[in-house]
Amino acid sequence: MKTRITDMLGIEFPILAFSHCRDVVAAVSKAGGMGVLGAVAHSPESLDVDLEWIEAEIGDKPYGVDVIIPASLAGGPDGGFGLDDVRQLIPASHVDFVDDILARYDVPALPPDDSSDSLTAFGSLGDATPFSVDAAGAQLEVALAHRSAFVANALGPPPQYMIDAAKDAGKLVGALAGRAVHAERHAAAGVDVIIAQGYEAGGHTGEIGSMVLIPEIVDAVDVPVLGAGGIGRGRQMAAAMALGAEGVWCGSVWLTTAEAETHPVVKDKMLTATSSDTMRSRSLTGKPARMLKSAWTDEWQRDDTPAPLGMPLQPVLVRTAQRRIERAAHASGSGAEKLANYFVGQIVGTMNQPRSSAAVVYEMIEEFIDSVESLAARLDA
Repeated sequence: MKTRITDMLGIEFPILAFSHCRDVVAAVSKAGGMGVLGAVAHSPESLDVDLEWIEAEIGDKPYGVDVIIPASLAGGPDGGFGLDDVRQLIPASHVDFVDDILARYDVPALPPDDSSDSLTAFGSLGDATPFSVDAAGAQLEVALAHRSAFVANALGPPPQYMIDAAKDAGKLVGALAGRAVHAERHAAAGVDVIIAQGYEAGGHTGEIGSMVLIPEIVDAVDVPVLGAGGIGRGRQMAAAMALGAEGVWCGSVWLTTAEAETHPVVKDKMLTATSSDTMRSRSLTGKPARMLKSAWTDEWQRDDTPAPLGMPLQPVLVRTAQRRIERAAHASGSGAEKLANYFVGQIVGTMNQPRSSAAVVYEMIEEFIDSVESLAARLDA
Protein backbone atom coordinates (compact mmCIF):
# COMPACT_ATOMS: atom_id res chain seq x y z
CA MET A 1 0.00 0.00 0.00
CA LYS A 2 1.11 3.58 -0.59
CA THR A 3 -0.01 6.59 1.44
CA ARG A 4 1.79 9.53 2.98
CA ILE A 5 1.94 7.49 6.18
CA THR A 6 3.67 4.50 4.58
CA ASP A 7 6.11 6.85 2.83
CA MET A 8 6.90 8.85 5.98
CA LEU A 9 7.40 5.83 8.21
CA GLY A 10 8.80 3.37 5.70
CA ILE A 11 6.19 0.69 6.37
CA GLU A 12 4.27 -1.67 4.11
CA PHE A 13 0.81 -1.24 5.63
CA PRO A 14 -0.53 2.00 7.19
CA ILE A 15 -1.51 0.23 10.42
CA LEU A 16 -0.10 1.63 13.65
CA ALA A 17 -0.56 -0.63 16.67
CA PHE A 18 -0.59 1.03 20.08
CA SER A 19 0.22 -1.44 22.84
CA HIS A 20 1.80 -1.52 26.29
CA CYS A 21 3.23 -4.94 25.39
CA ARG A 22 6.59 -5.03 23.64
CA ASP A 23 5.77 -8.40 22.04
CA VAL A 24 2.78 -6.90 20.24
CA VAL A 25 4.85 -3.92 19.08
CA ALA A 26 7.52 -6.18 17.62
CA ALA A 27 5.03 -8.57 16.01
CA VAL A 28 3.14 -5.80 14.21
CA SER A 29 6.31 -4.10 12.98
CA LYS A 30 7.58 -7.42 11.64
CA ALA A 31 4.22 -8.02 9.91
CA GLY A 32 4.52 -4.80 7.91
CA GLY A 33 2.71 -2.29 10.11
CA MET A 34 4.29 -0.27 12.90
CA GLY A 35 4.08 -1.04 16.59
CA VAL A 36 3.94 1.88 19.05
CA LEU A 37 4.90 1.12 22.65
CA GLY A 38 2.82 2.83 25.33
CA ALA A 39 5.38 4.09 27.84
CA VAL A 40 3.14 5.37 30.64
CA ALA A 41 3.60 2.30 32.86
CA HIS A 42 7.36 2.16 32.40
CA SER A 43 10.14 3.47 34.54
CA PRO A 44 12.96 4.95 32.48
CA GLU A 45 15.00 1.82 33.21
CA SER A 46 12.32 -0.64 32.13
CA LEU A 47 11.56 1.43 29.03
CA ASP A 48 15.22 1.30 28.05
CA VAL A 49 15.20 -2.50 28.43
CA ASP A 50 12.04 -2.91 26.36
CA LEU A 51 13.21 -0.63 23.55
CA GLU A 52 16.51 -2.48 23.32
CA TRP A 53 14.56 -5.76 23.13
CA ILE A 54 12.24 -4.42 20.43
CA GLU A 55 15.15 -3.21 18.33
CA ALA A 56 16.88 -6.58 18.60
CA GLU A 57 13.65 -8.31 17.52
CA ILE A 58 12.69 -6.16 14.53
CA GLY A 59 16.06 -5.28 13.06
CA ASP A 60 15.88 -2.14 10.95
CA LYS A 61 12.07 -1.98 10.85
CA PRO A 62 10.53 1.15 12.40
CA TYR A 63 8.58 1.43 15.65
CA GLY A 64 7.20 4.22 17.82
CA VAL A 65 6.82 5.27 21.45
CA ASP A 66 3.76 6.87 23.03
CA VAL A 67 3.93 9.03 26.18
CA ILE A 68 1.27 10.89 28.14
CA ILE A 69 1.86 14.55 28.98
CA PRO A 70 -1.56 15.99 29.83
CA ALA A 71 -2.31 19.64 29.18
CA SER A 72 -3.67 20.11 32.70
CA LEU A 73 -3.29 18.40 36.05
CA ALA A 74 -5.16 18.77 39.33
CA GLY A 75 -3.01 20.42 41.99
CA GLY A 76 -0.78 22.37 39.64
CA PRO A 77 -0.19 23.31 36.01
CA ASP A 78 3.16 21.61 35.56
CA GLY A 79 2.64 18.29 37.30
CA GLY A 80 5.82 18.84 39.28
CA PHE A 81 4.40 17.53 42.57
CA GLY A 82 5.87 14.37 44.03
CA LEU A 83 3.72 11.49 45.19
CA ASP A 84 3.73 12.65 48.80
CA ASP A 85 2.48 16.11 47.72
CA VAL A 86 -0.33 14.55 45.71
CA ARG A 87 -1.34 12.21 48.52
CA GLN A 88 -1.81 15.21 50.79
CA LEU A 89 -4.41 16.57 48.37
CA ILE A 90 -6.57 13.42 48.36
CA PRO A 91 -9.64 13.77 50.63
CA ALA A 92 -9.99 11.22 53.41
CA SER A 93 -13.53 10.50 52.17
CA HIS A 94 -12.13 9.14 48.91
CA VAL A 95 -9.57 6.99 50.69
CA ASP A 96 -12.35 5.60 52.88
CA PHE A 97 -14.53 4.88 49.85
CA VAL A 98 -11.81 2.89 48.07
CA ASP A 99 -11.04 0.99 51.28
CA ASP A 100 -14.74 0.20 51.62
CA ILE A 101 -14.89 -1.23 48.08
CA LEU A 102 -11.94 -3.51 48.79
CA ALA A 103 -13.44 -4.63 52.09
CA ARG A 104 -16.91 -5.35 50.68
CA TYR A 105 -15.44 -7.36 47.81
CA ASP A 106 -13.03 -9.16 50.16
CA VAL A 107 -9.91 -8.20 48.21
CA PRO A 108 -6.84 -9.36 50.15
CA ALA A 109 -4.02 -7.03 51.10
CA LEU A 110 -0.75 -7.10 49.22
CA PRO A 111 1.85 -9.53 50.52
CA PRO A 112 4.90 -8.01 52.22
CA ASP A 113 7.08 -8.58 49.15
CA ASP A 114 4.78 -6.53 46.89
CA SER A 115 4.38 -2.77 46.80
CA SER A 116 1.71 -0.45 45.48
CA ASP A 117 4.52 1.28 43.58
CA SER A 118 5.14 -1.88 41.54
CA LEU A 119 4.78 -1.58 37.79
CA THR A 120 1.13 -1.38 36.78
CA ALA A 121 -0.77 0.05 33.86
CA PHE A 122 -2.06 2.91 35.96
CA GLY A 123 0.97 4.99 36.67
CA SER A 124 4.68 5.57 36.75
CA LEU A 125 7.12 4.53 39.41
CA GLY A 126 9.22 6.00 42.15
CA ASP A 127 8.67 9.60 43.24
CA ALA A 128 7.32 10.82 39.88
CA THR A 129 3.58 11.41 39.83
CA PRO A 130 1.57 9.23 37.43
CA PHE A 131 0.68 10.91 34.10
CA SER A 132 2.93 13.86 34.93
CA VAL A 133 5.51 15.96 33.13
CA ASP A 134 8.21 14.55 35.42
CA ALA A 135 7.34 10.96 34.53
CA ALA A 136 6.83 11.55 30.80
CA GLY A 137 9.92 13.72 30.46
CA ALA A 138 12.17 10.90 31.60
CA GLN A 139 10.40 8.44 29.29
CA LEU A 140 10.75 10.84 26.35
CA GLU A 141 14.48 11.18 26.99
CA VAL A 142 14.89 7.40 26.80
CA ALA A 143 12.75 7.13 23.65
CA LEU A 144 14.78 9.79 21.86
CA ALA A 145 18.02 8.07 22.77
CA HIS A 146 16.86 4.98 20.86
CA ARG A 147 16.15 4.65 17.15
CA SER A 148 12.36 4.92 17.40
CA ALA A 149 11.01 6.56 14.26
CA PHE A 150 8.00 8.17 15.88
CA VAL A 151 6.95 9.62 19.23
CA ALA A 152 3.37 10.53 20.13
CA ASN A 153 1.60 12.31 22.95
CA ALA A 154 -1.61 10.51 23.82
CA LEU A 155 -3.34 13.20 25.84
CA GLY A 156 -3.52 16.82 24.81
CA PRO A 157 -1.12 18.88 22.72
CA PRO A 158 2.56 17.86 22.82
CA PRO A 159 4.52 20.52 24.70
CA GLN A 160 6.85 22.51 22.49
CA TYR A 161 9.95 21.10 24.15
CA MET A 162 8.78 17.60 23.18
CA ILE A 163 8.26 18.60 19.55
CA ASP A 164 11.60 20.40 19.37
CA ALA A 165 13.53 17.57 21.04
CA ALA A 166 11.96 14.93 18.80
CA LYS A 167 12.69 16.85 15.63
CA ASP A 168 16.25 17.53 16.74
CA ALA A 169 16.61 13.76 17.17
CA GLY A 170 15.21 13.14 13.69
CA LYS A 171 11.90 11.68 14.89
CA LEU A 172 8.39 12.28 13.62
CA VAL A 173 5.87 13.59 16.15
CA GLY A 174 2.25 12.47 16.50
CA ALA A 175 -0.63 13.57 18.69
CA LEU A 176 -4.18 12.39 19.33
CA ALA A 177 -7.09 14.73 18.69
CA GLY A 178 -10.76 14.41 19.61
CA ARG A 179 -11.89 17.64 17.93
CA ALA A 180 -10.92 19.51 14.79
CA VAL A 181 -9.76 22.51 16.83
CA HIS A 182 -7.33 20.24 18.71
CA ALA A 183 -5.93 19.00 15.39
CA GLU A 184 -5.47 22.56 14.16
CA ARG A 185 -3.47 23.41 17.29
CA HIS A 186 -1.33 20.29 16.85
CA ALA A 187 -0.58 21.12 13.23
CA ALA A 188 0.27 24.73 14.06
CA ALA A 189 2.71 23.52 16.71
CA GLY A 190 4.55 21.35 14.19
CA VAL A 191 3.06 17.88 14.73
CA ASP A 192 3.74 15.58 11.75
CA VAL A 193 0.89 13.07 12.15
CA ILE A 194 -2.52 13.56 13.78
CA ILE A 195 -4.52 10.65 15.17
CA ALA A 196 -8.23 11.44 14.89
CA GLN A 197 -9.58 9.38 17.78
CA GLY A 198 -13.33 8.98 17.98
CA TYR A 199 -15.69 8.34 20.87
CA GLU A 200 -15.64 4.56 20.28
CA ALA A 201 -11.97 4.26 21.22
CA GLY A 202 -10.56 2.69 24.34
CA GLY A 203 -8.71 4.73 26.94
CA HIS A 204 -8.84 8.52 27.02
CA THR A 205 -11.24 9.62 24.33
CA GLY A 206 -13.56 12.47 23.46
CA GLU A 207 -17.25 12.71 22.62
CA ILE A 208 -17.34 12.78 18.79
CA GLY A 209 -17.78 9.55 16.84
CA SER A 210 -15.17 8.51 14.27
CA MET A 211 -17.54 8.77 11.29
CA VAL A 212 -17.94 12.49 11.97
CA LEU A 213 -14.54 13.26 13.47
CA ILE A 214 -12.19 11.83 10.83
CA PRO A 215 -13.42 13.92 7.86
CA GLU A 216 -13.66 17.02 10.06
CA ILE A 217 -9.99 16.70 10.99
CA VAL A 218 -8.91 15.73 7.47
CA ASP A 219 -10.57 18.90 6.18
CA ALA A 220 -9.06 21.03 8.94
CA VAL A 221 -5.34 20.21 8.55
CA ASP A 222 -2.79 19.52 5.81
CA VAL A 223 -0.76 16.92 7.71
CA PRO A 224 -1.50 13.18 7.36
CA VAL A 225 -4.31 11.85 9.55
CA LEU A 226 -4.70 8.41 11.09
CA GLY A 227 -8.21 7.21 11.90
CA ALA A 228 -8.71 5.76 15.38
CA GLY A 229 -11.63 4.55 17.45
CA GLY A 230 -13.74 1.52 16.55
CA ILE A 231 -11.16 0.22 14.07
CA GLY A 232 -10.07 -3.39 14.28
CA ARG A 233 -11.10 -4.92 10.97
CA GLY A 234 -10.39 -4.29 7.31
CA ARG A 235 -13.85 -2.90 6.57
CA GLN A 236 -13.38 -0.30 9.29
CA MET A 237 -9.94 0.52 7.95
CA ALA A 238 -11.44 1.00 4.46
CA ALA A 239 -14.12 3.27 5.93
CA ALA A 240 -11.55 5.40 7.75
CA MET A 241 -9.49 5.80 4.59
CA ALA A 242 -12.59 6.56 2.53
CA LEU A 243 -13.19 9.40 4.99
CA GLY A 244 -9.75 10.79 4.17
CA ALA A 245 -7.44 9.11 6.67
CA GLU A 246 -4.11 7.85 5.30
CA GLY A 247 -3.88 4.99 7.74
CA VAL A 248 -5.25 3.72 11.03
CA TRP A 249 -4.23 3.71 14.69
CA CYS A 250 -5.51 0.66 16.56
CA GLY A 251 -5.16 -0.13 20.26
CA SER A 252 -7.94 -2.30 21.65
CA VAL A 253 -7.77 -5.07 19.04
CA TRP A 254 -4.32 -6.18 20.26
CA LEU A 255 -5.47 -6.75 23.86
CA THR A 256 -6.76 -10.27 23.17
CA THR A 257 -3.91 -11.36 20.91
CA ALA A 258 -1.60 -14.22 21.82
CA GLU A 259 1.27 -11.82 22.50
CA ALA A 260 -0.69 -9.44 24.75
CA GLU A 261 0.12 -9.36 28.46
CA THR A 262 -3.47 -8.45 29.34
CA HIS A 263 -4.51 -9.91 32.69
CA PRO A 264 -5.96 -13.38 31.91
CA VAL A 265 -9.21 -12.64 33.75
CA VAL A 266 -9.65 -9.36 31.88
CA LYS A 267 -8.75 -11.00 28.57
CA ASP A 268 -11.47 -13.61 29.17
CA LYS A 269 -13.97 -10.83 29.91
CA MET A 270 -13.02 -9.09 26.67
CA LEU A 271 -13.38 -12.26 24.60
CA THR A 272 -17.00 -12.61 25.74
CA ALA A 273 -17.92 -8.90 25.86
CA THR A 274 -20.24 -7.09 23.47
CA SER A 275 -19.83 -3.59 22.08
CA SER A 276 -22.25 -2.42 24.80
CA ASP A 277 -20.03 -3.65 27.62
CA THR A 278 -17.79 -0.57 27.80
CA MET A 279 -18.22 2.89 29.25
CA ARG A 280 -16.34 6.14 29.65
CA SER A 281 -15.33 6.51 33.27
CA ARG A 282 -13.00 8.74 35.28
CA SER A 283 -12.56 6.05 37.92
CA LEU A 284 -9.02 4.99 36.96
CA THR A 285 -7.21 8.09 35.71
CA GLY A 286 -9.36 11.08 36.60
CA LYS A 287 -10.12 11.84 32.93
CA PRO A 288 -12.85 10.19 30.84
CA ALA A 289 -11.46 6.89 29.56
CA ARG A 290 -13.36 4.04 27.91
CA MET A 291 -13.00 0.72 29.71
CA LEU A 292 -14.82 -2.51 30.39
CA LYS A 293 -17.84 -2.25 32.63
CA SER A 294 -17.27 -4.13 35.87
CA ALA A 295 -18.12 -3.98 39.54
CA TRP A 296 -15.41 -1.29 39.80
CA THR A 297 -17.13 1.06 37.35
CA ASP A 298 -20.51 0.24 38.92
CA GLU A 299 -19.25 1.35 42.34
CA TRP A 300 -18.09 4.73 41.02
CA GLN A 301 -21.44 5.25 39.26
CA ARG A 302 -23.54 4.95 42.41
CA ASP A 303 -25.55 7.99 43.51
CA ASP A 304 -23.78 8.04 46.89
CA THR A 305 -20.31 7.71 45.39
CA PRO A 306 -17.80 10.56 45.70
CA ALA A 307 -16.93 11.97 42.29
CA PRO A 308 -13.60 10.75 40.90
CA LEU A 309 -10.76 13.17 41.51
CA GLY A 310 -8.83 14.89 38.73
CA MET A 311 -5.59 13.66 37.20
CA PRO A 312 -3.16 12.80 38.81
CA LEU A 313 -5.03 12.50 42.13
CA GLN A 314 -7.32 9.66 41.01
CA PRO A 315 -4.58 7.31 39.74
CA VAL A 316 -2.60 7.88 42.94
CA LEU A 317 -5.74 7.20 44.97
CA VAL A 318 -6.51 3.88 43.26
CA ARG A 319 -3.04 2.52 42.41
CA THR A 320 -2.75 0.26 45.47
CA ALA A 321 -6.35 -0.90 45.09
CA GLN A 322 -5.77 -1.78 41.45
CA ARG A 323 -2.62 -3.69 42.34
CA ARG A 324 -4.55 -5.68 44.95
CA ILE A 325 -7.33 -6.42 42.46
CA GLU A 326 -4.84 -7.55 39.79
CA ARG A 327 -3.14 -9.96 42.17
CA ALA A 328 -6.36 -11.49 43.50
CA ALA A 329 -8.51 -11.56 40.36
CA HIS A 330 -7.26 -15.01 39.34
CA ALA A 331 -9.49 -16.58 42.01
CA SER A 332 -12.69 -17.66 40.24
CA GLY A 333 -15.83 -16.13 41.73
CA SER A 334 -13.86 -13.71 43.89
CA GLY A 335 -14.71 -10.09 44.48
CA ALA A 336 -11.46 -9.12 42.80
CA GLU A 337 -12.54 -11.00 39.67
CA LYS A 338 -15.77 -8.99 39.62
CA LEU A 339 -13.87 -5.70 40.03
CA ALA A 340 -11.18 -6.39 37.42
CA ASN A 341 -11.34 -4.32 34.24
CA TYR A 342 -9.14 -2.47 31.77
CA PHE A 343 -9.27 0.17 29.07
CA VAL A 344 -10.85 -1.06 25.83
CA GLY A 345 -12.96 0.38 23.03
CA GLN A 346 -16.31 -0.62 21.59
CA ILE A 347 -14.52 -2.83 19.05
CA VAL A 348 -14.31 -5.34 21.92
CA GLY A 349 -17.59 -6.80 20.62
CA THR A 350 -15.70 -8.40 17.71
CA MET A 351 -12.61 -9.36 19.71
CA ASN A 352 -14.05 -12.79 20.47
CA GLN A 353 -11.31 -15.08 19.21
CA PRO A 354 -7.65 -15.07 20.32
CA ARG A 355 -5.26 -14.64 17.38
CA SER A 356 -1.66 -13.68 16.83
CA SER A 357 -0.88 -10.01 16.24
CA ALA A 358 0.46 -10.82 12.78
CA ALA A 359 -2.79 -12.61 11.92
CA VAL A 360 -4.74 -9.49 12.91
CA VAL A 361 -2.61 -7.39 10.54
CA TYR A 362 -2.95 -9.81 7.61
CA GLU A 363 -6.69 -10.30 8.12
CA MET A 364 -7.21 -6.54 8.25
CA ILE A 365 -5.38 -6.09 4.96
CA GLU A 366 -7.25 -8.95 3.28
CA GLU A 367 -10.62 -7.59 4.37
CA PHE A 368 -9.56 -4.07 3.38
CA ILE A 369 -8.75 -5.28 -0.14
CA ASP A 370 -12.04 -7.18 -0.38
CA SER A 371 -13.95 -4.08 0.73
CA VAL A 372 -12.26 -1.78 -1.74
CA GLU A 373 -12.72 -4.23 -4.59
CA SER A 374 -16.39 -4.69 -3.70
CA LEU A 375 -16.95 -0.92 -3.85
CA ALA A 376 -15.05 -0.65 -7.12
CA ALA A 377 -17.18 -3.43 -8.62
CA ARG A 378 -20.32 -1.45 -7.80
CA LEU A 379 -18.99 1.45 -9.84
CA ASP A 380 -18.44 -0.88 -12.78
CA ALA A 381 -21.94 -2.34 -12.61
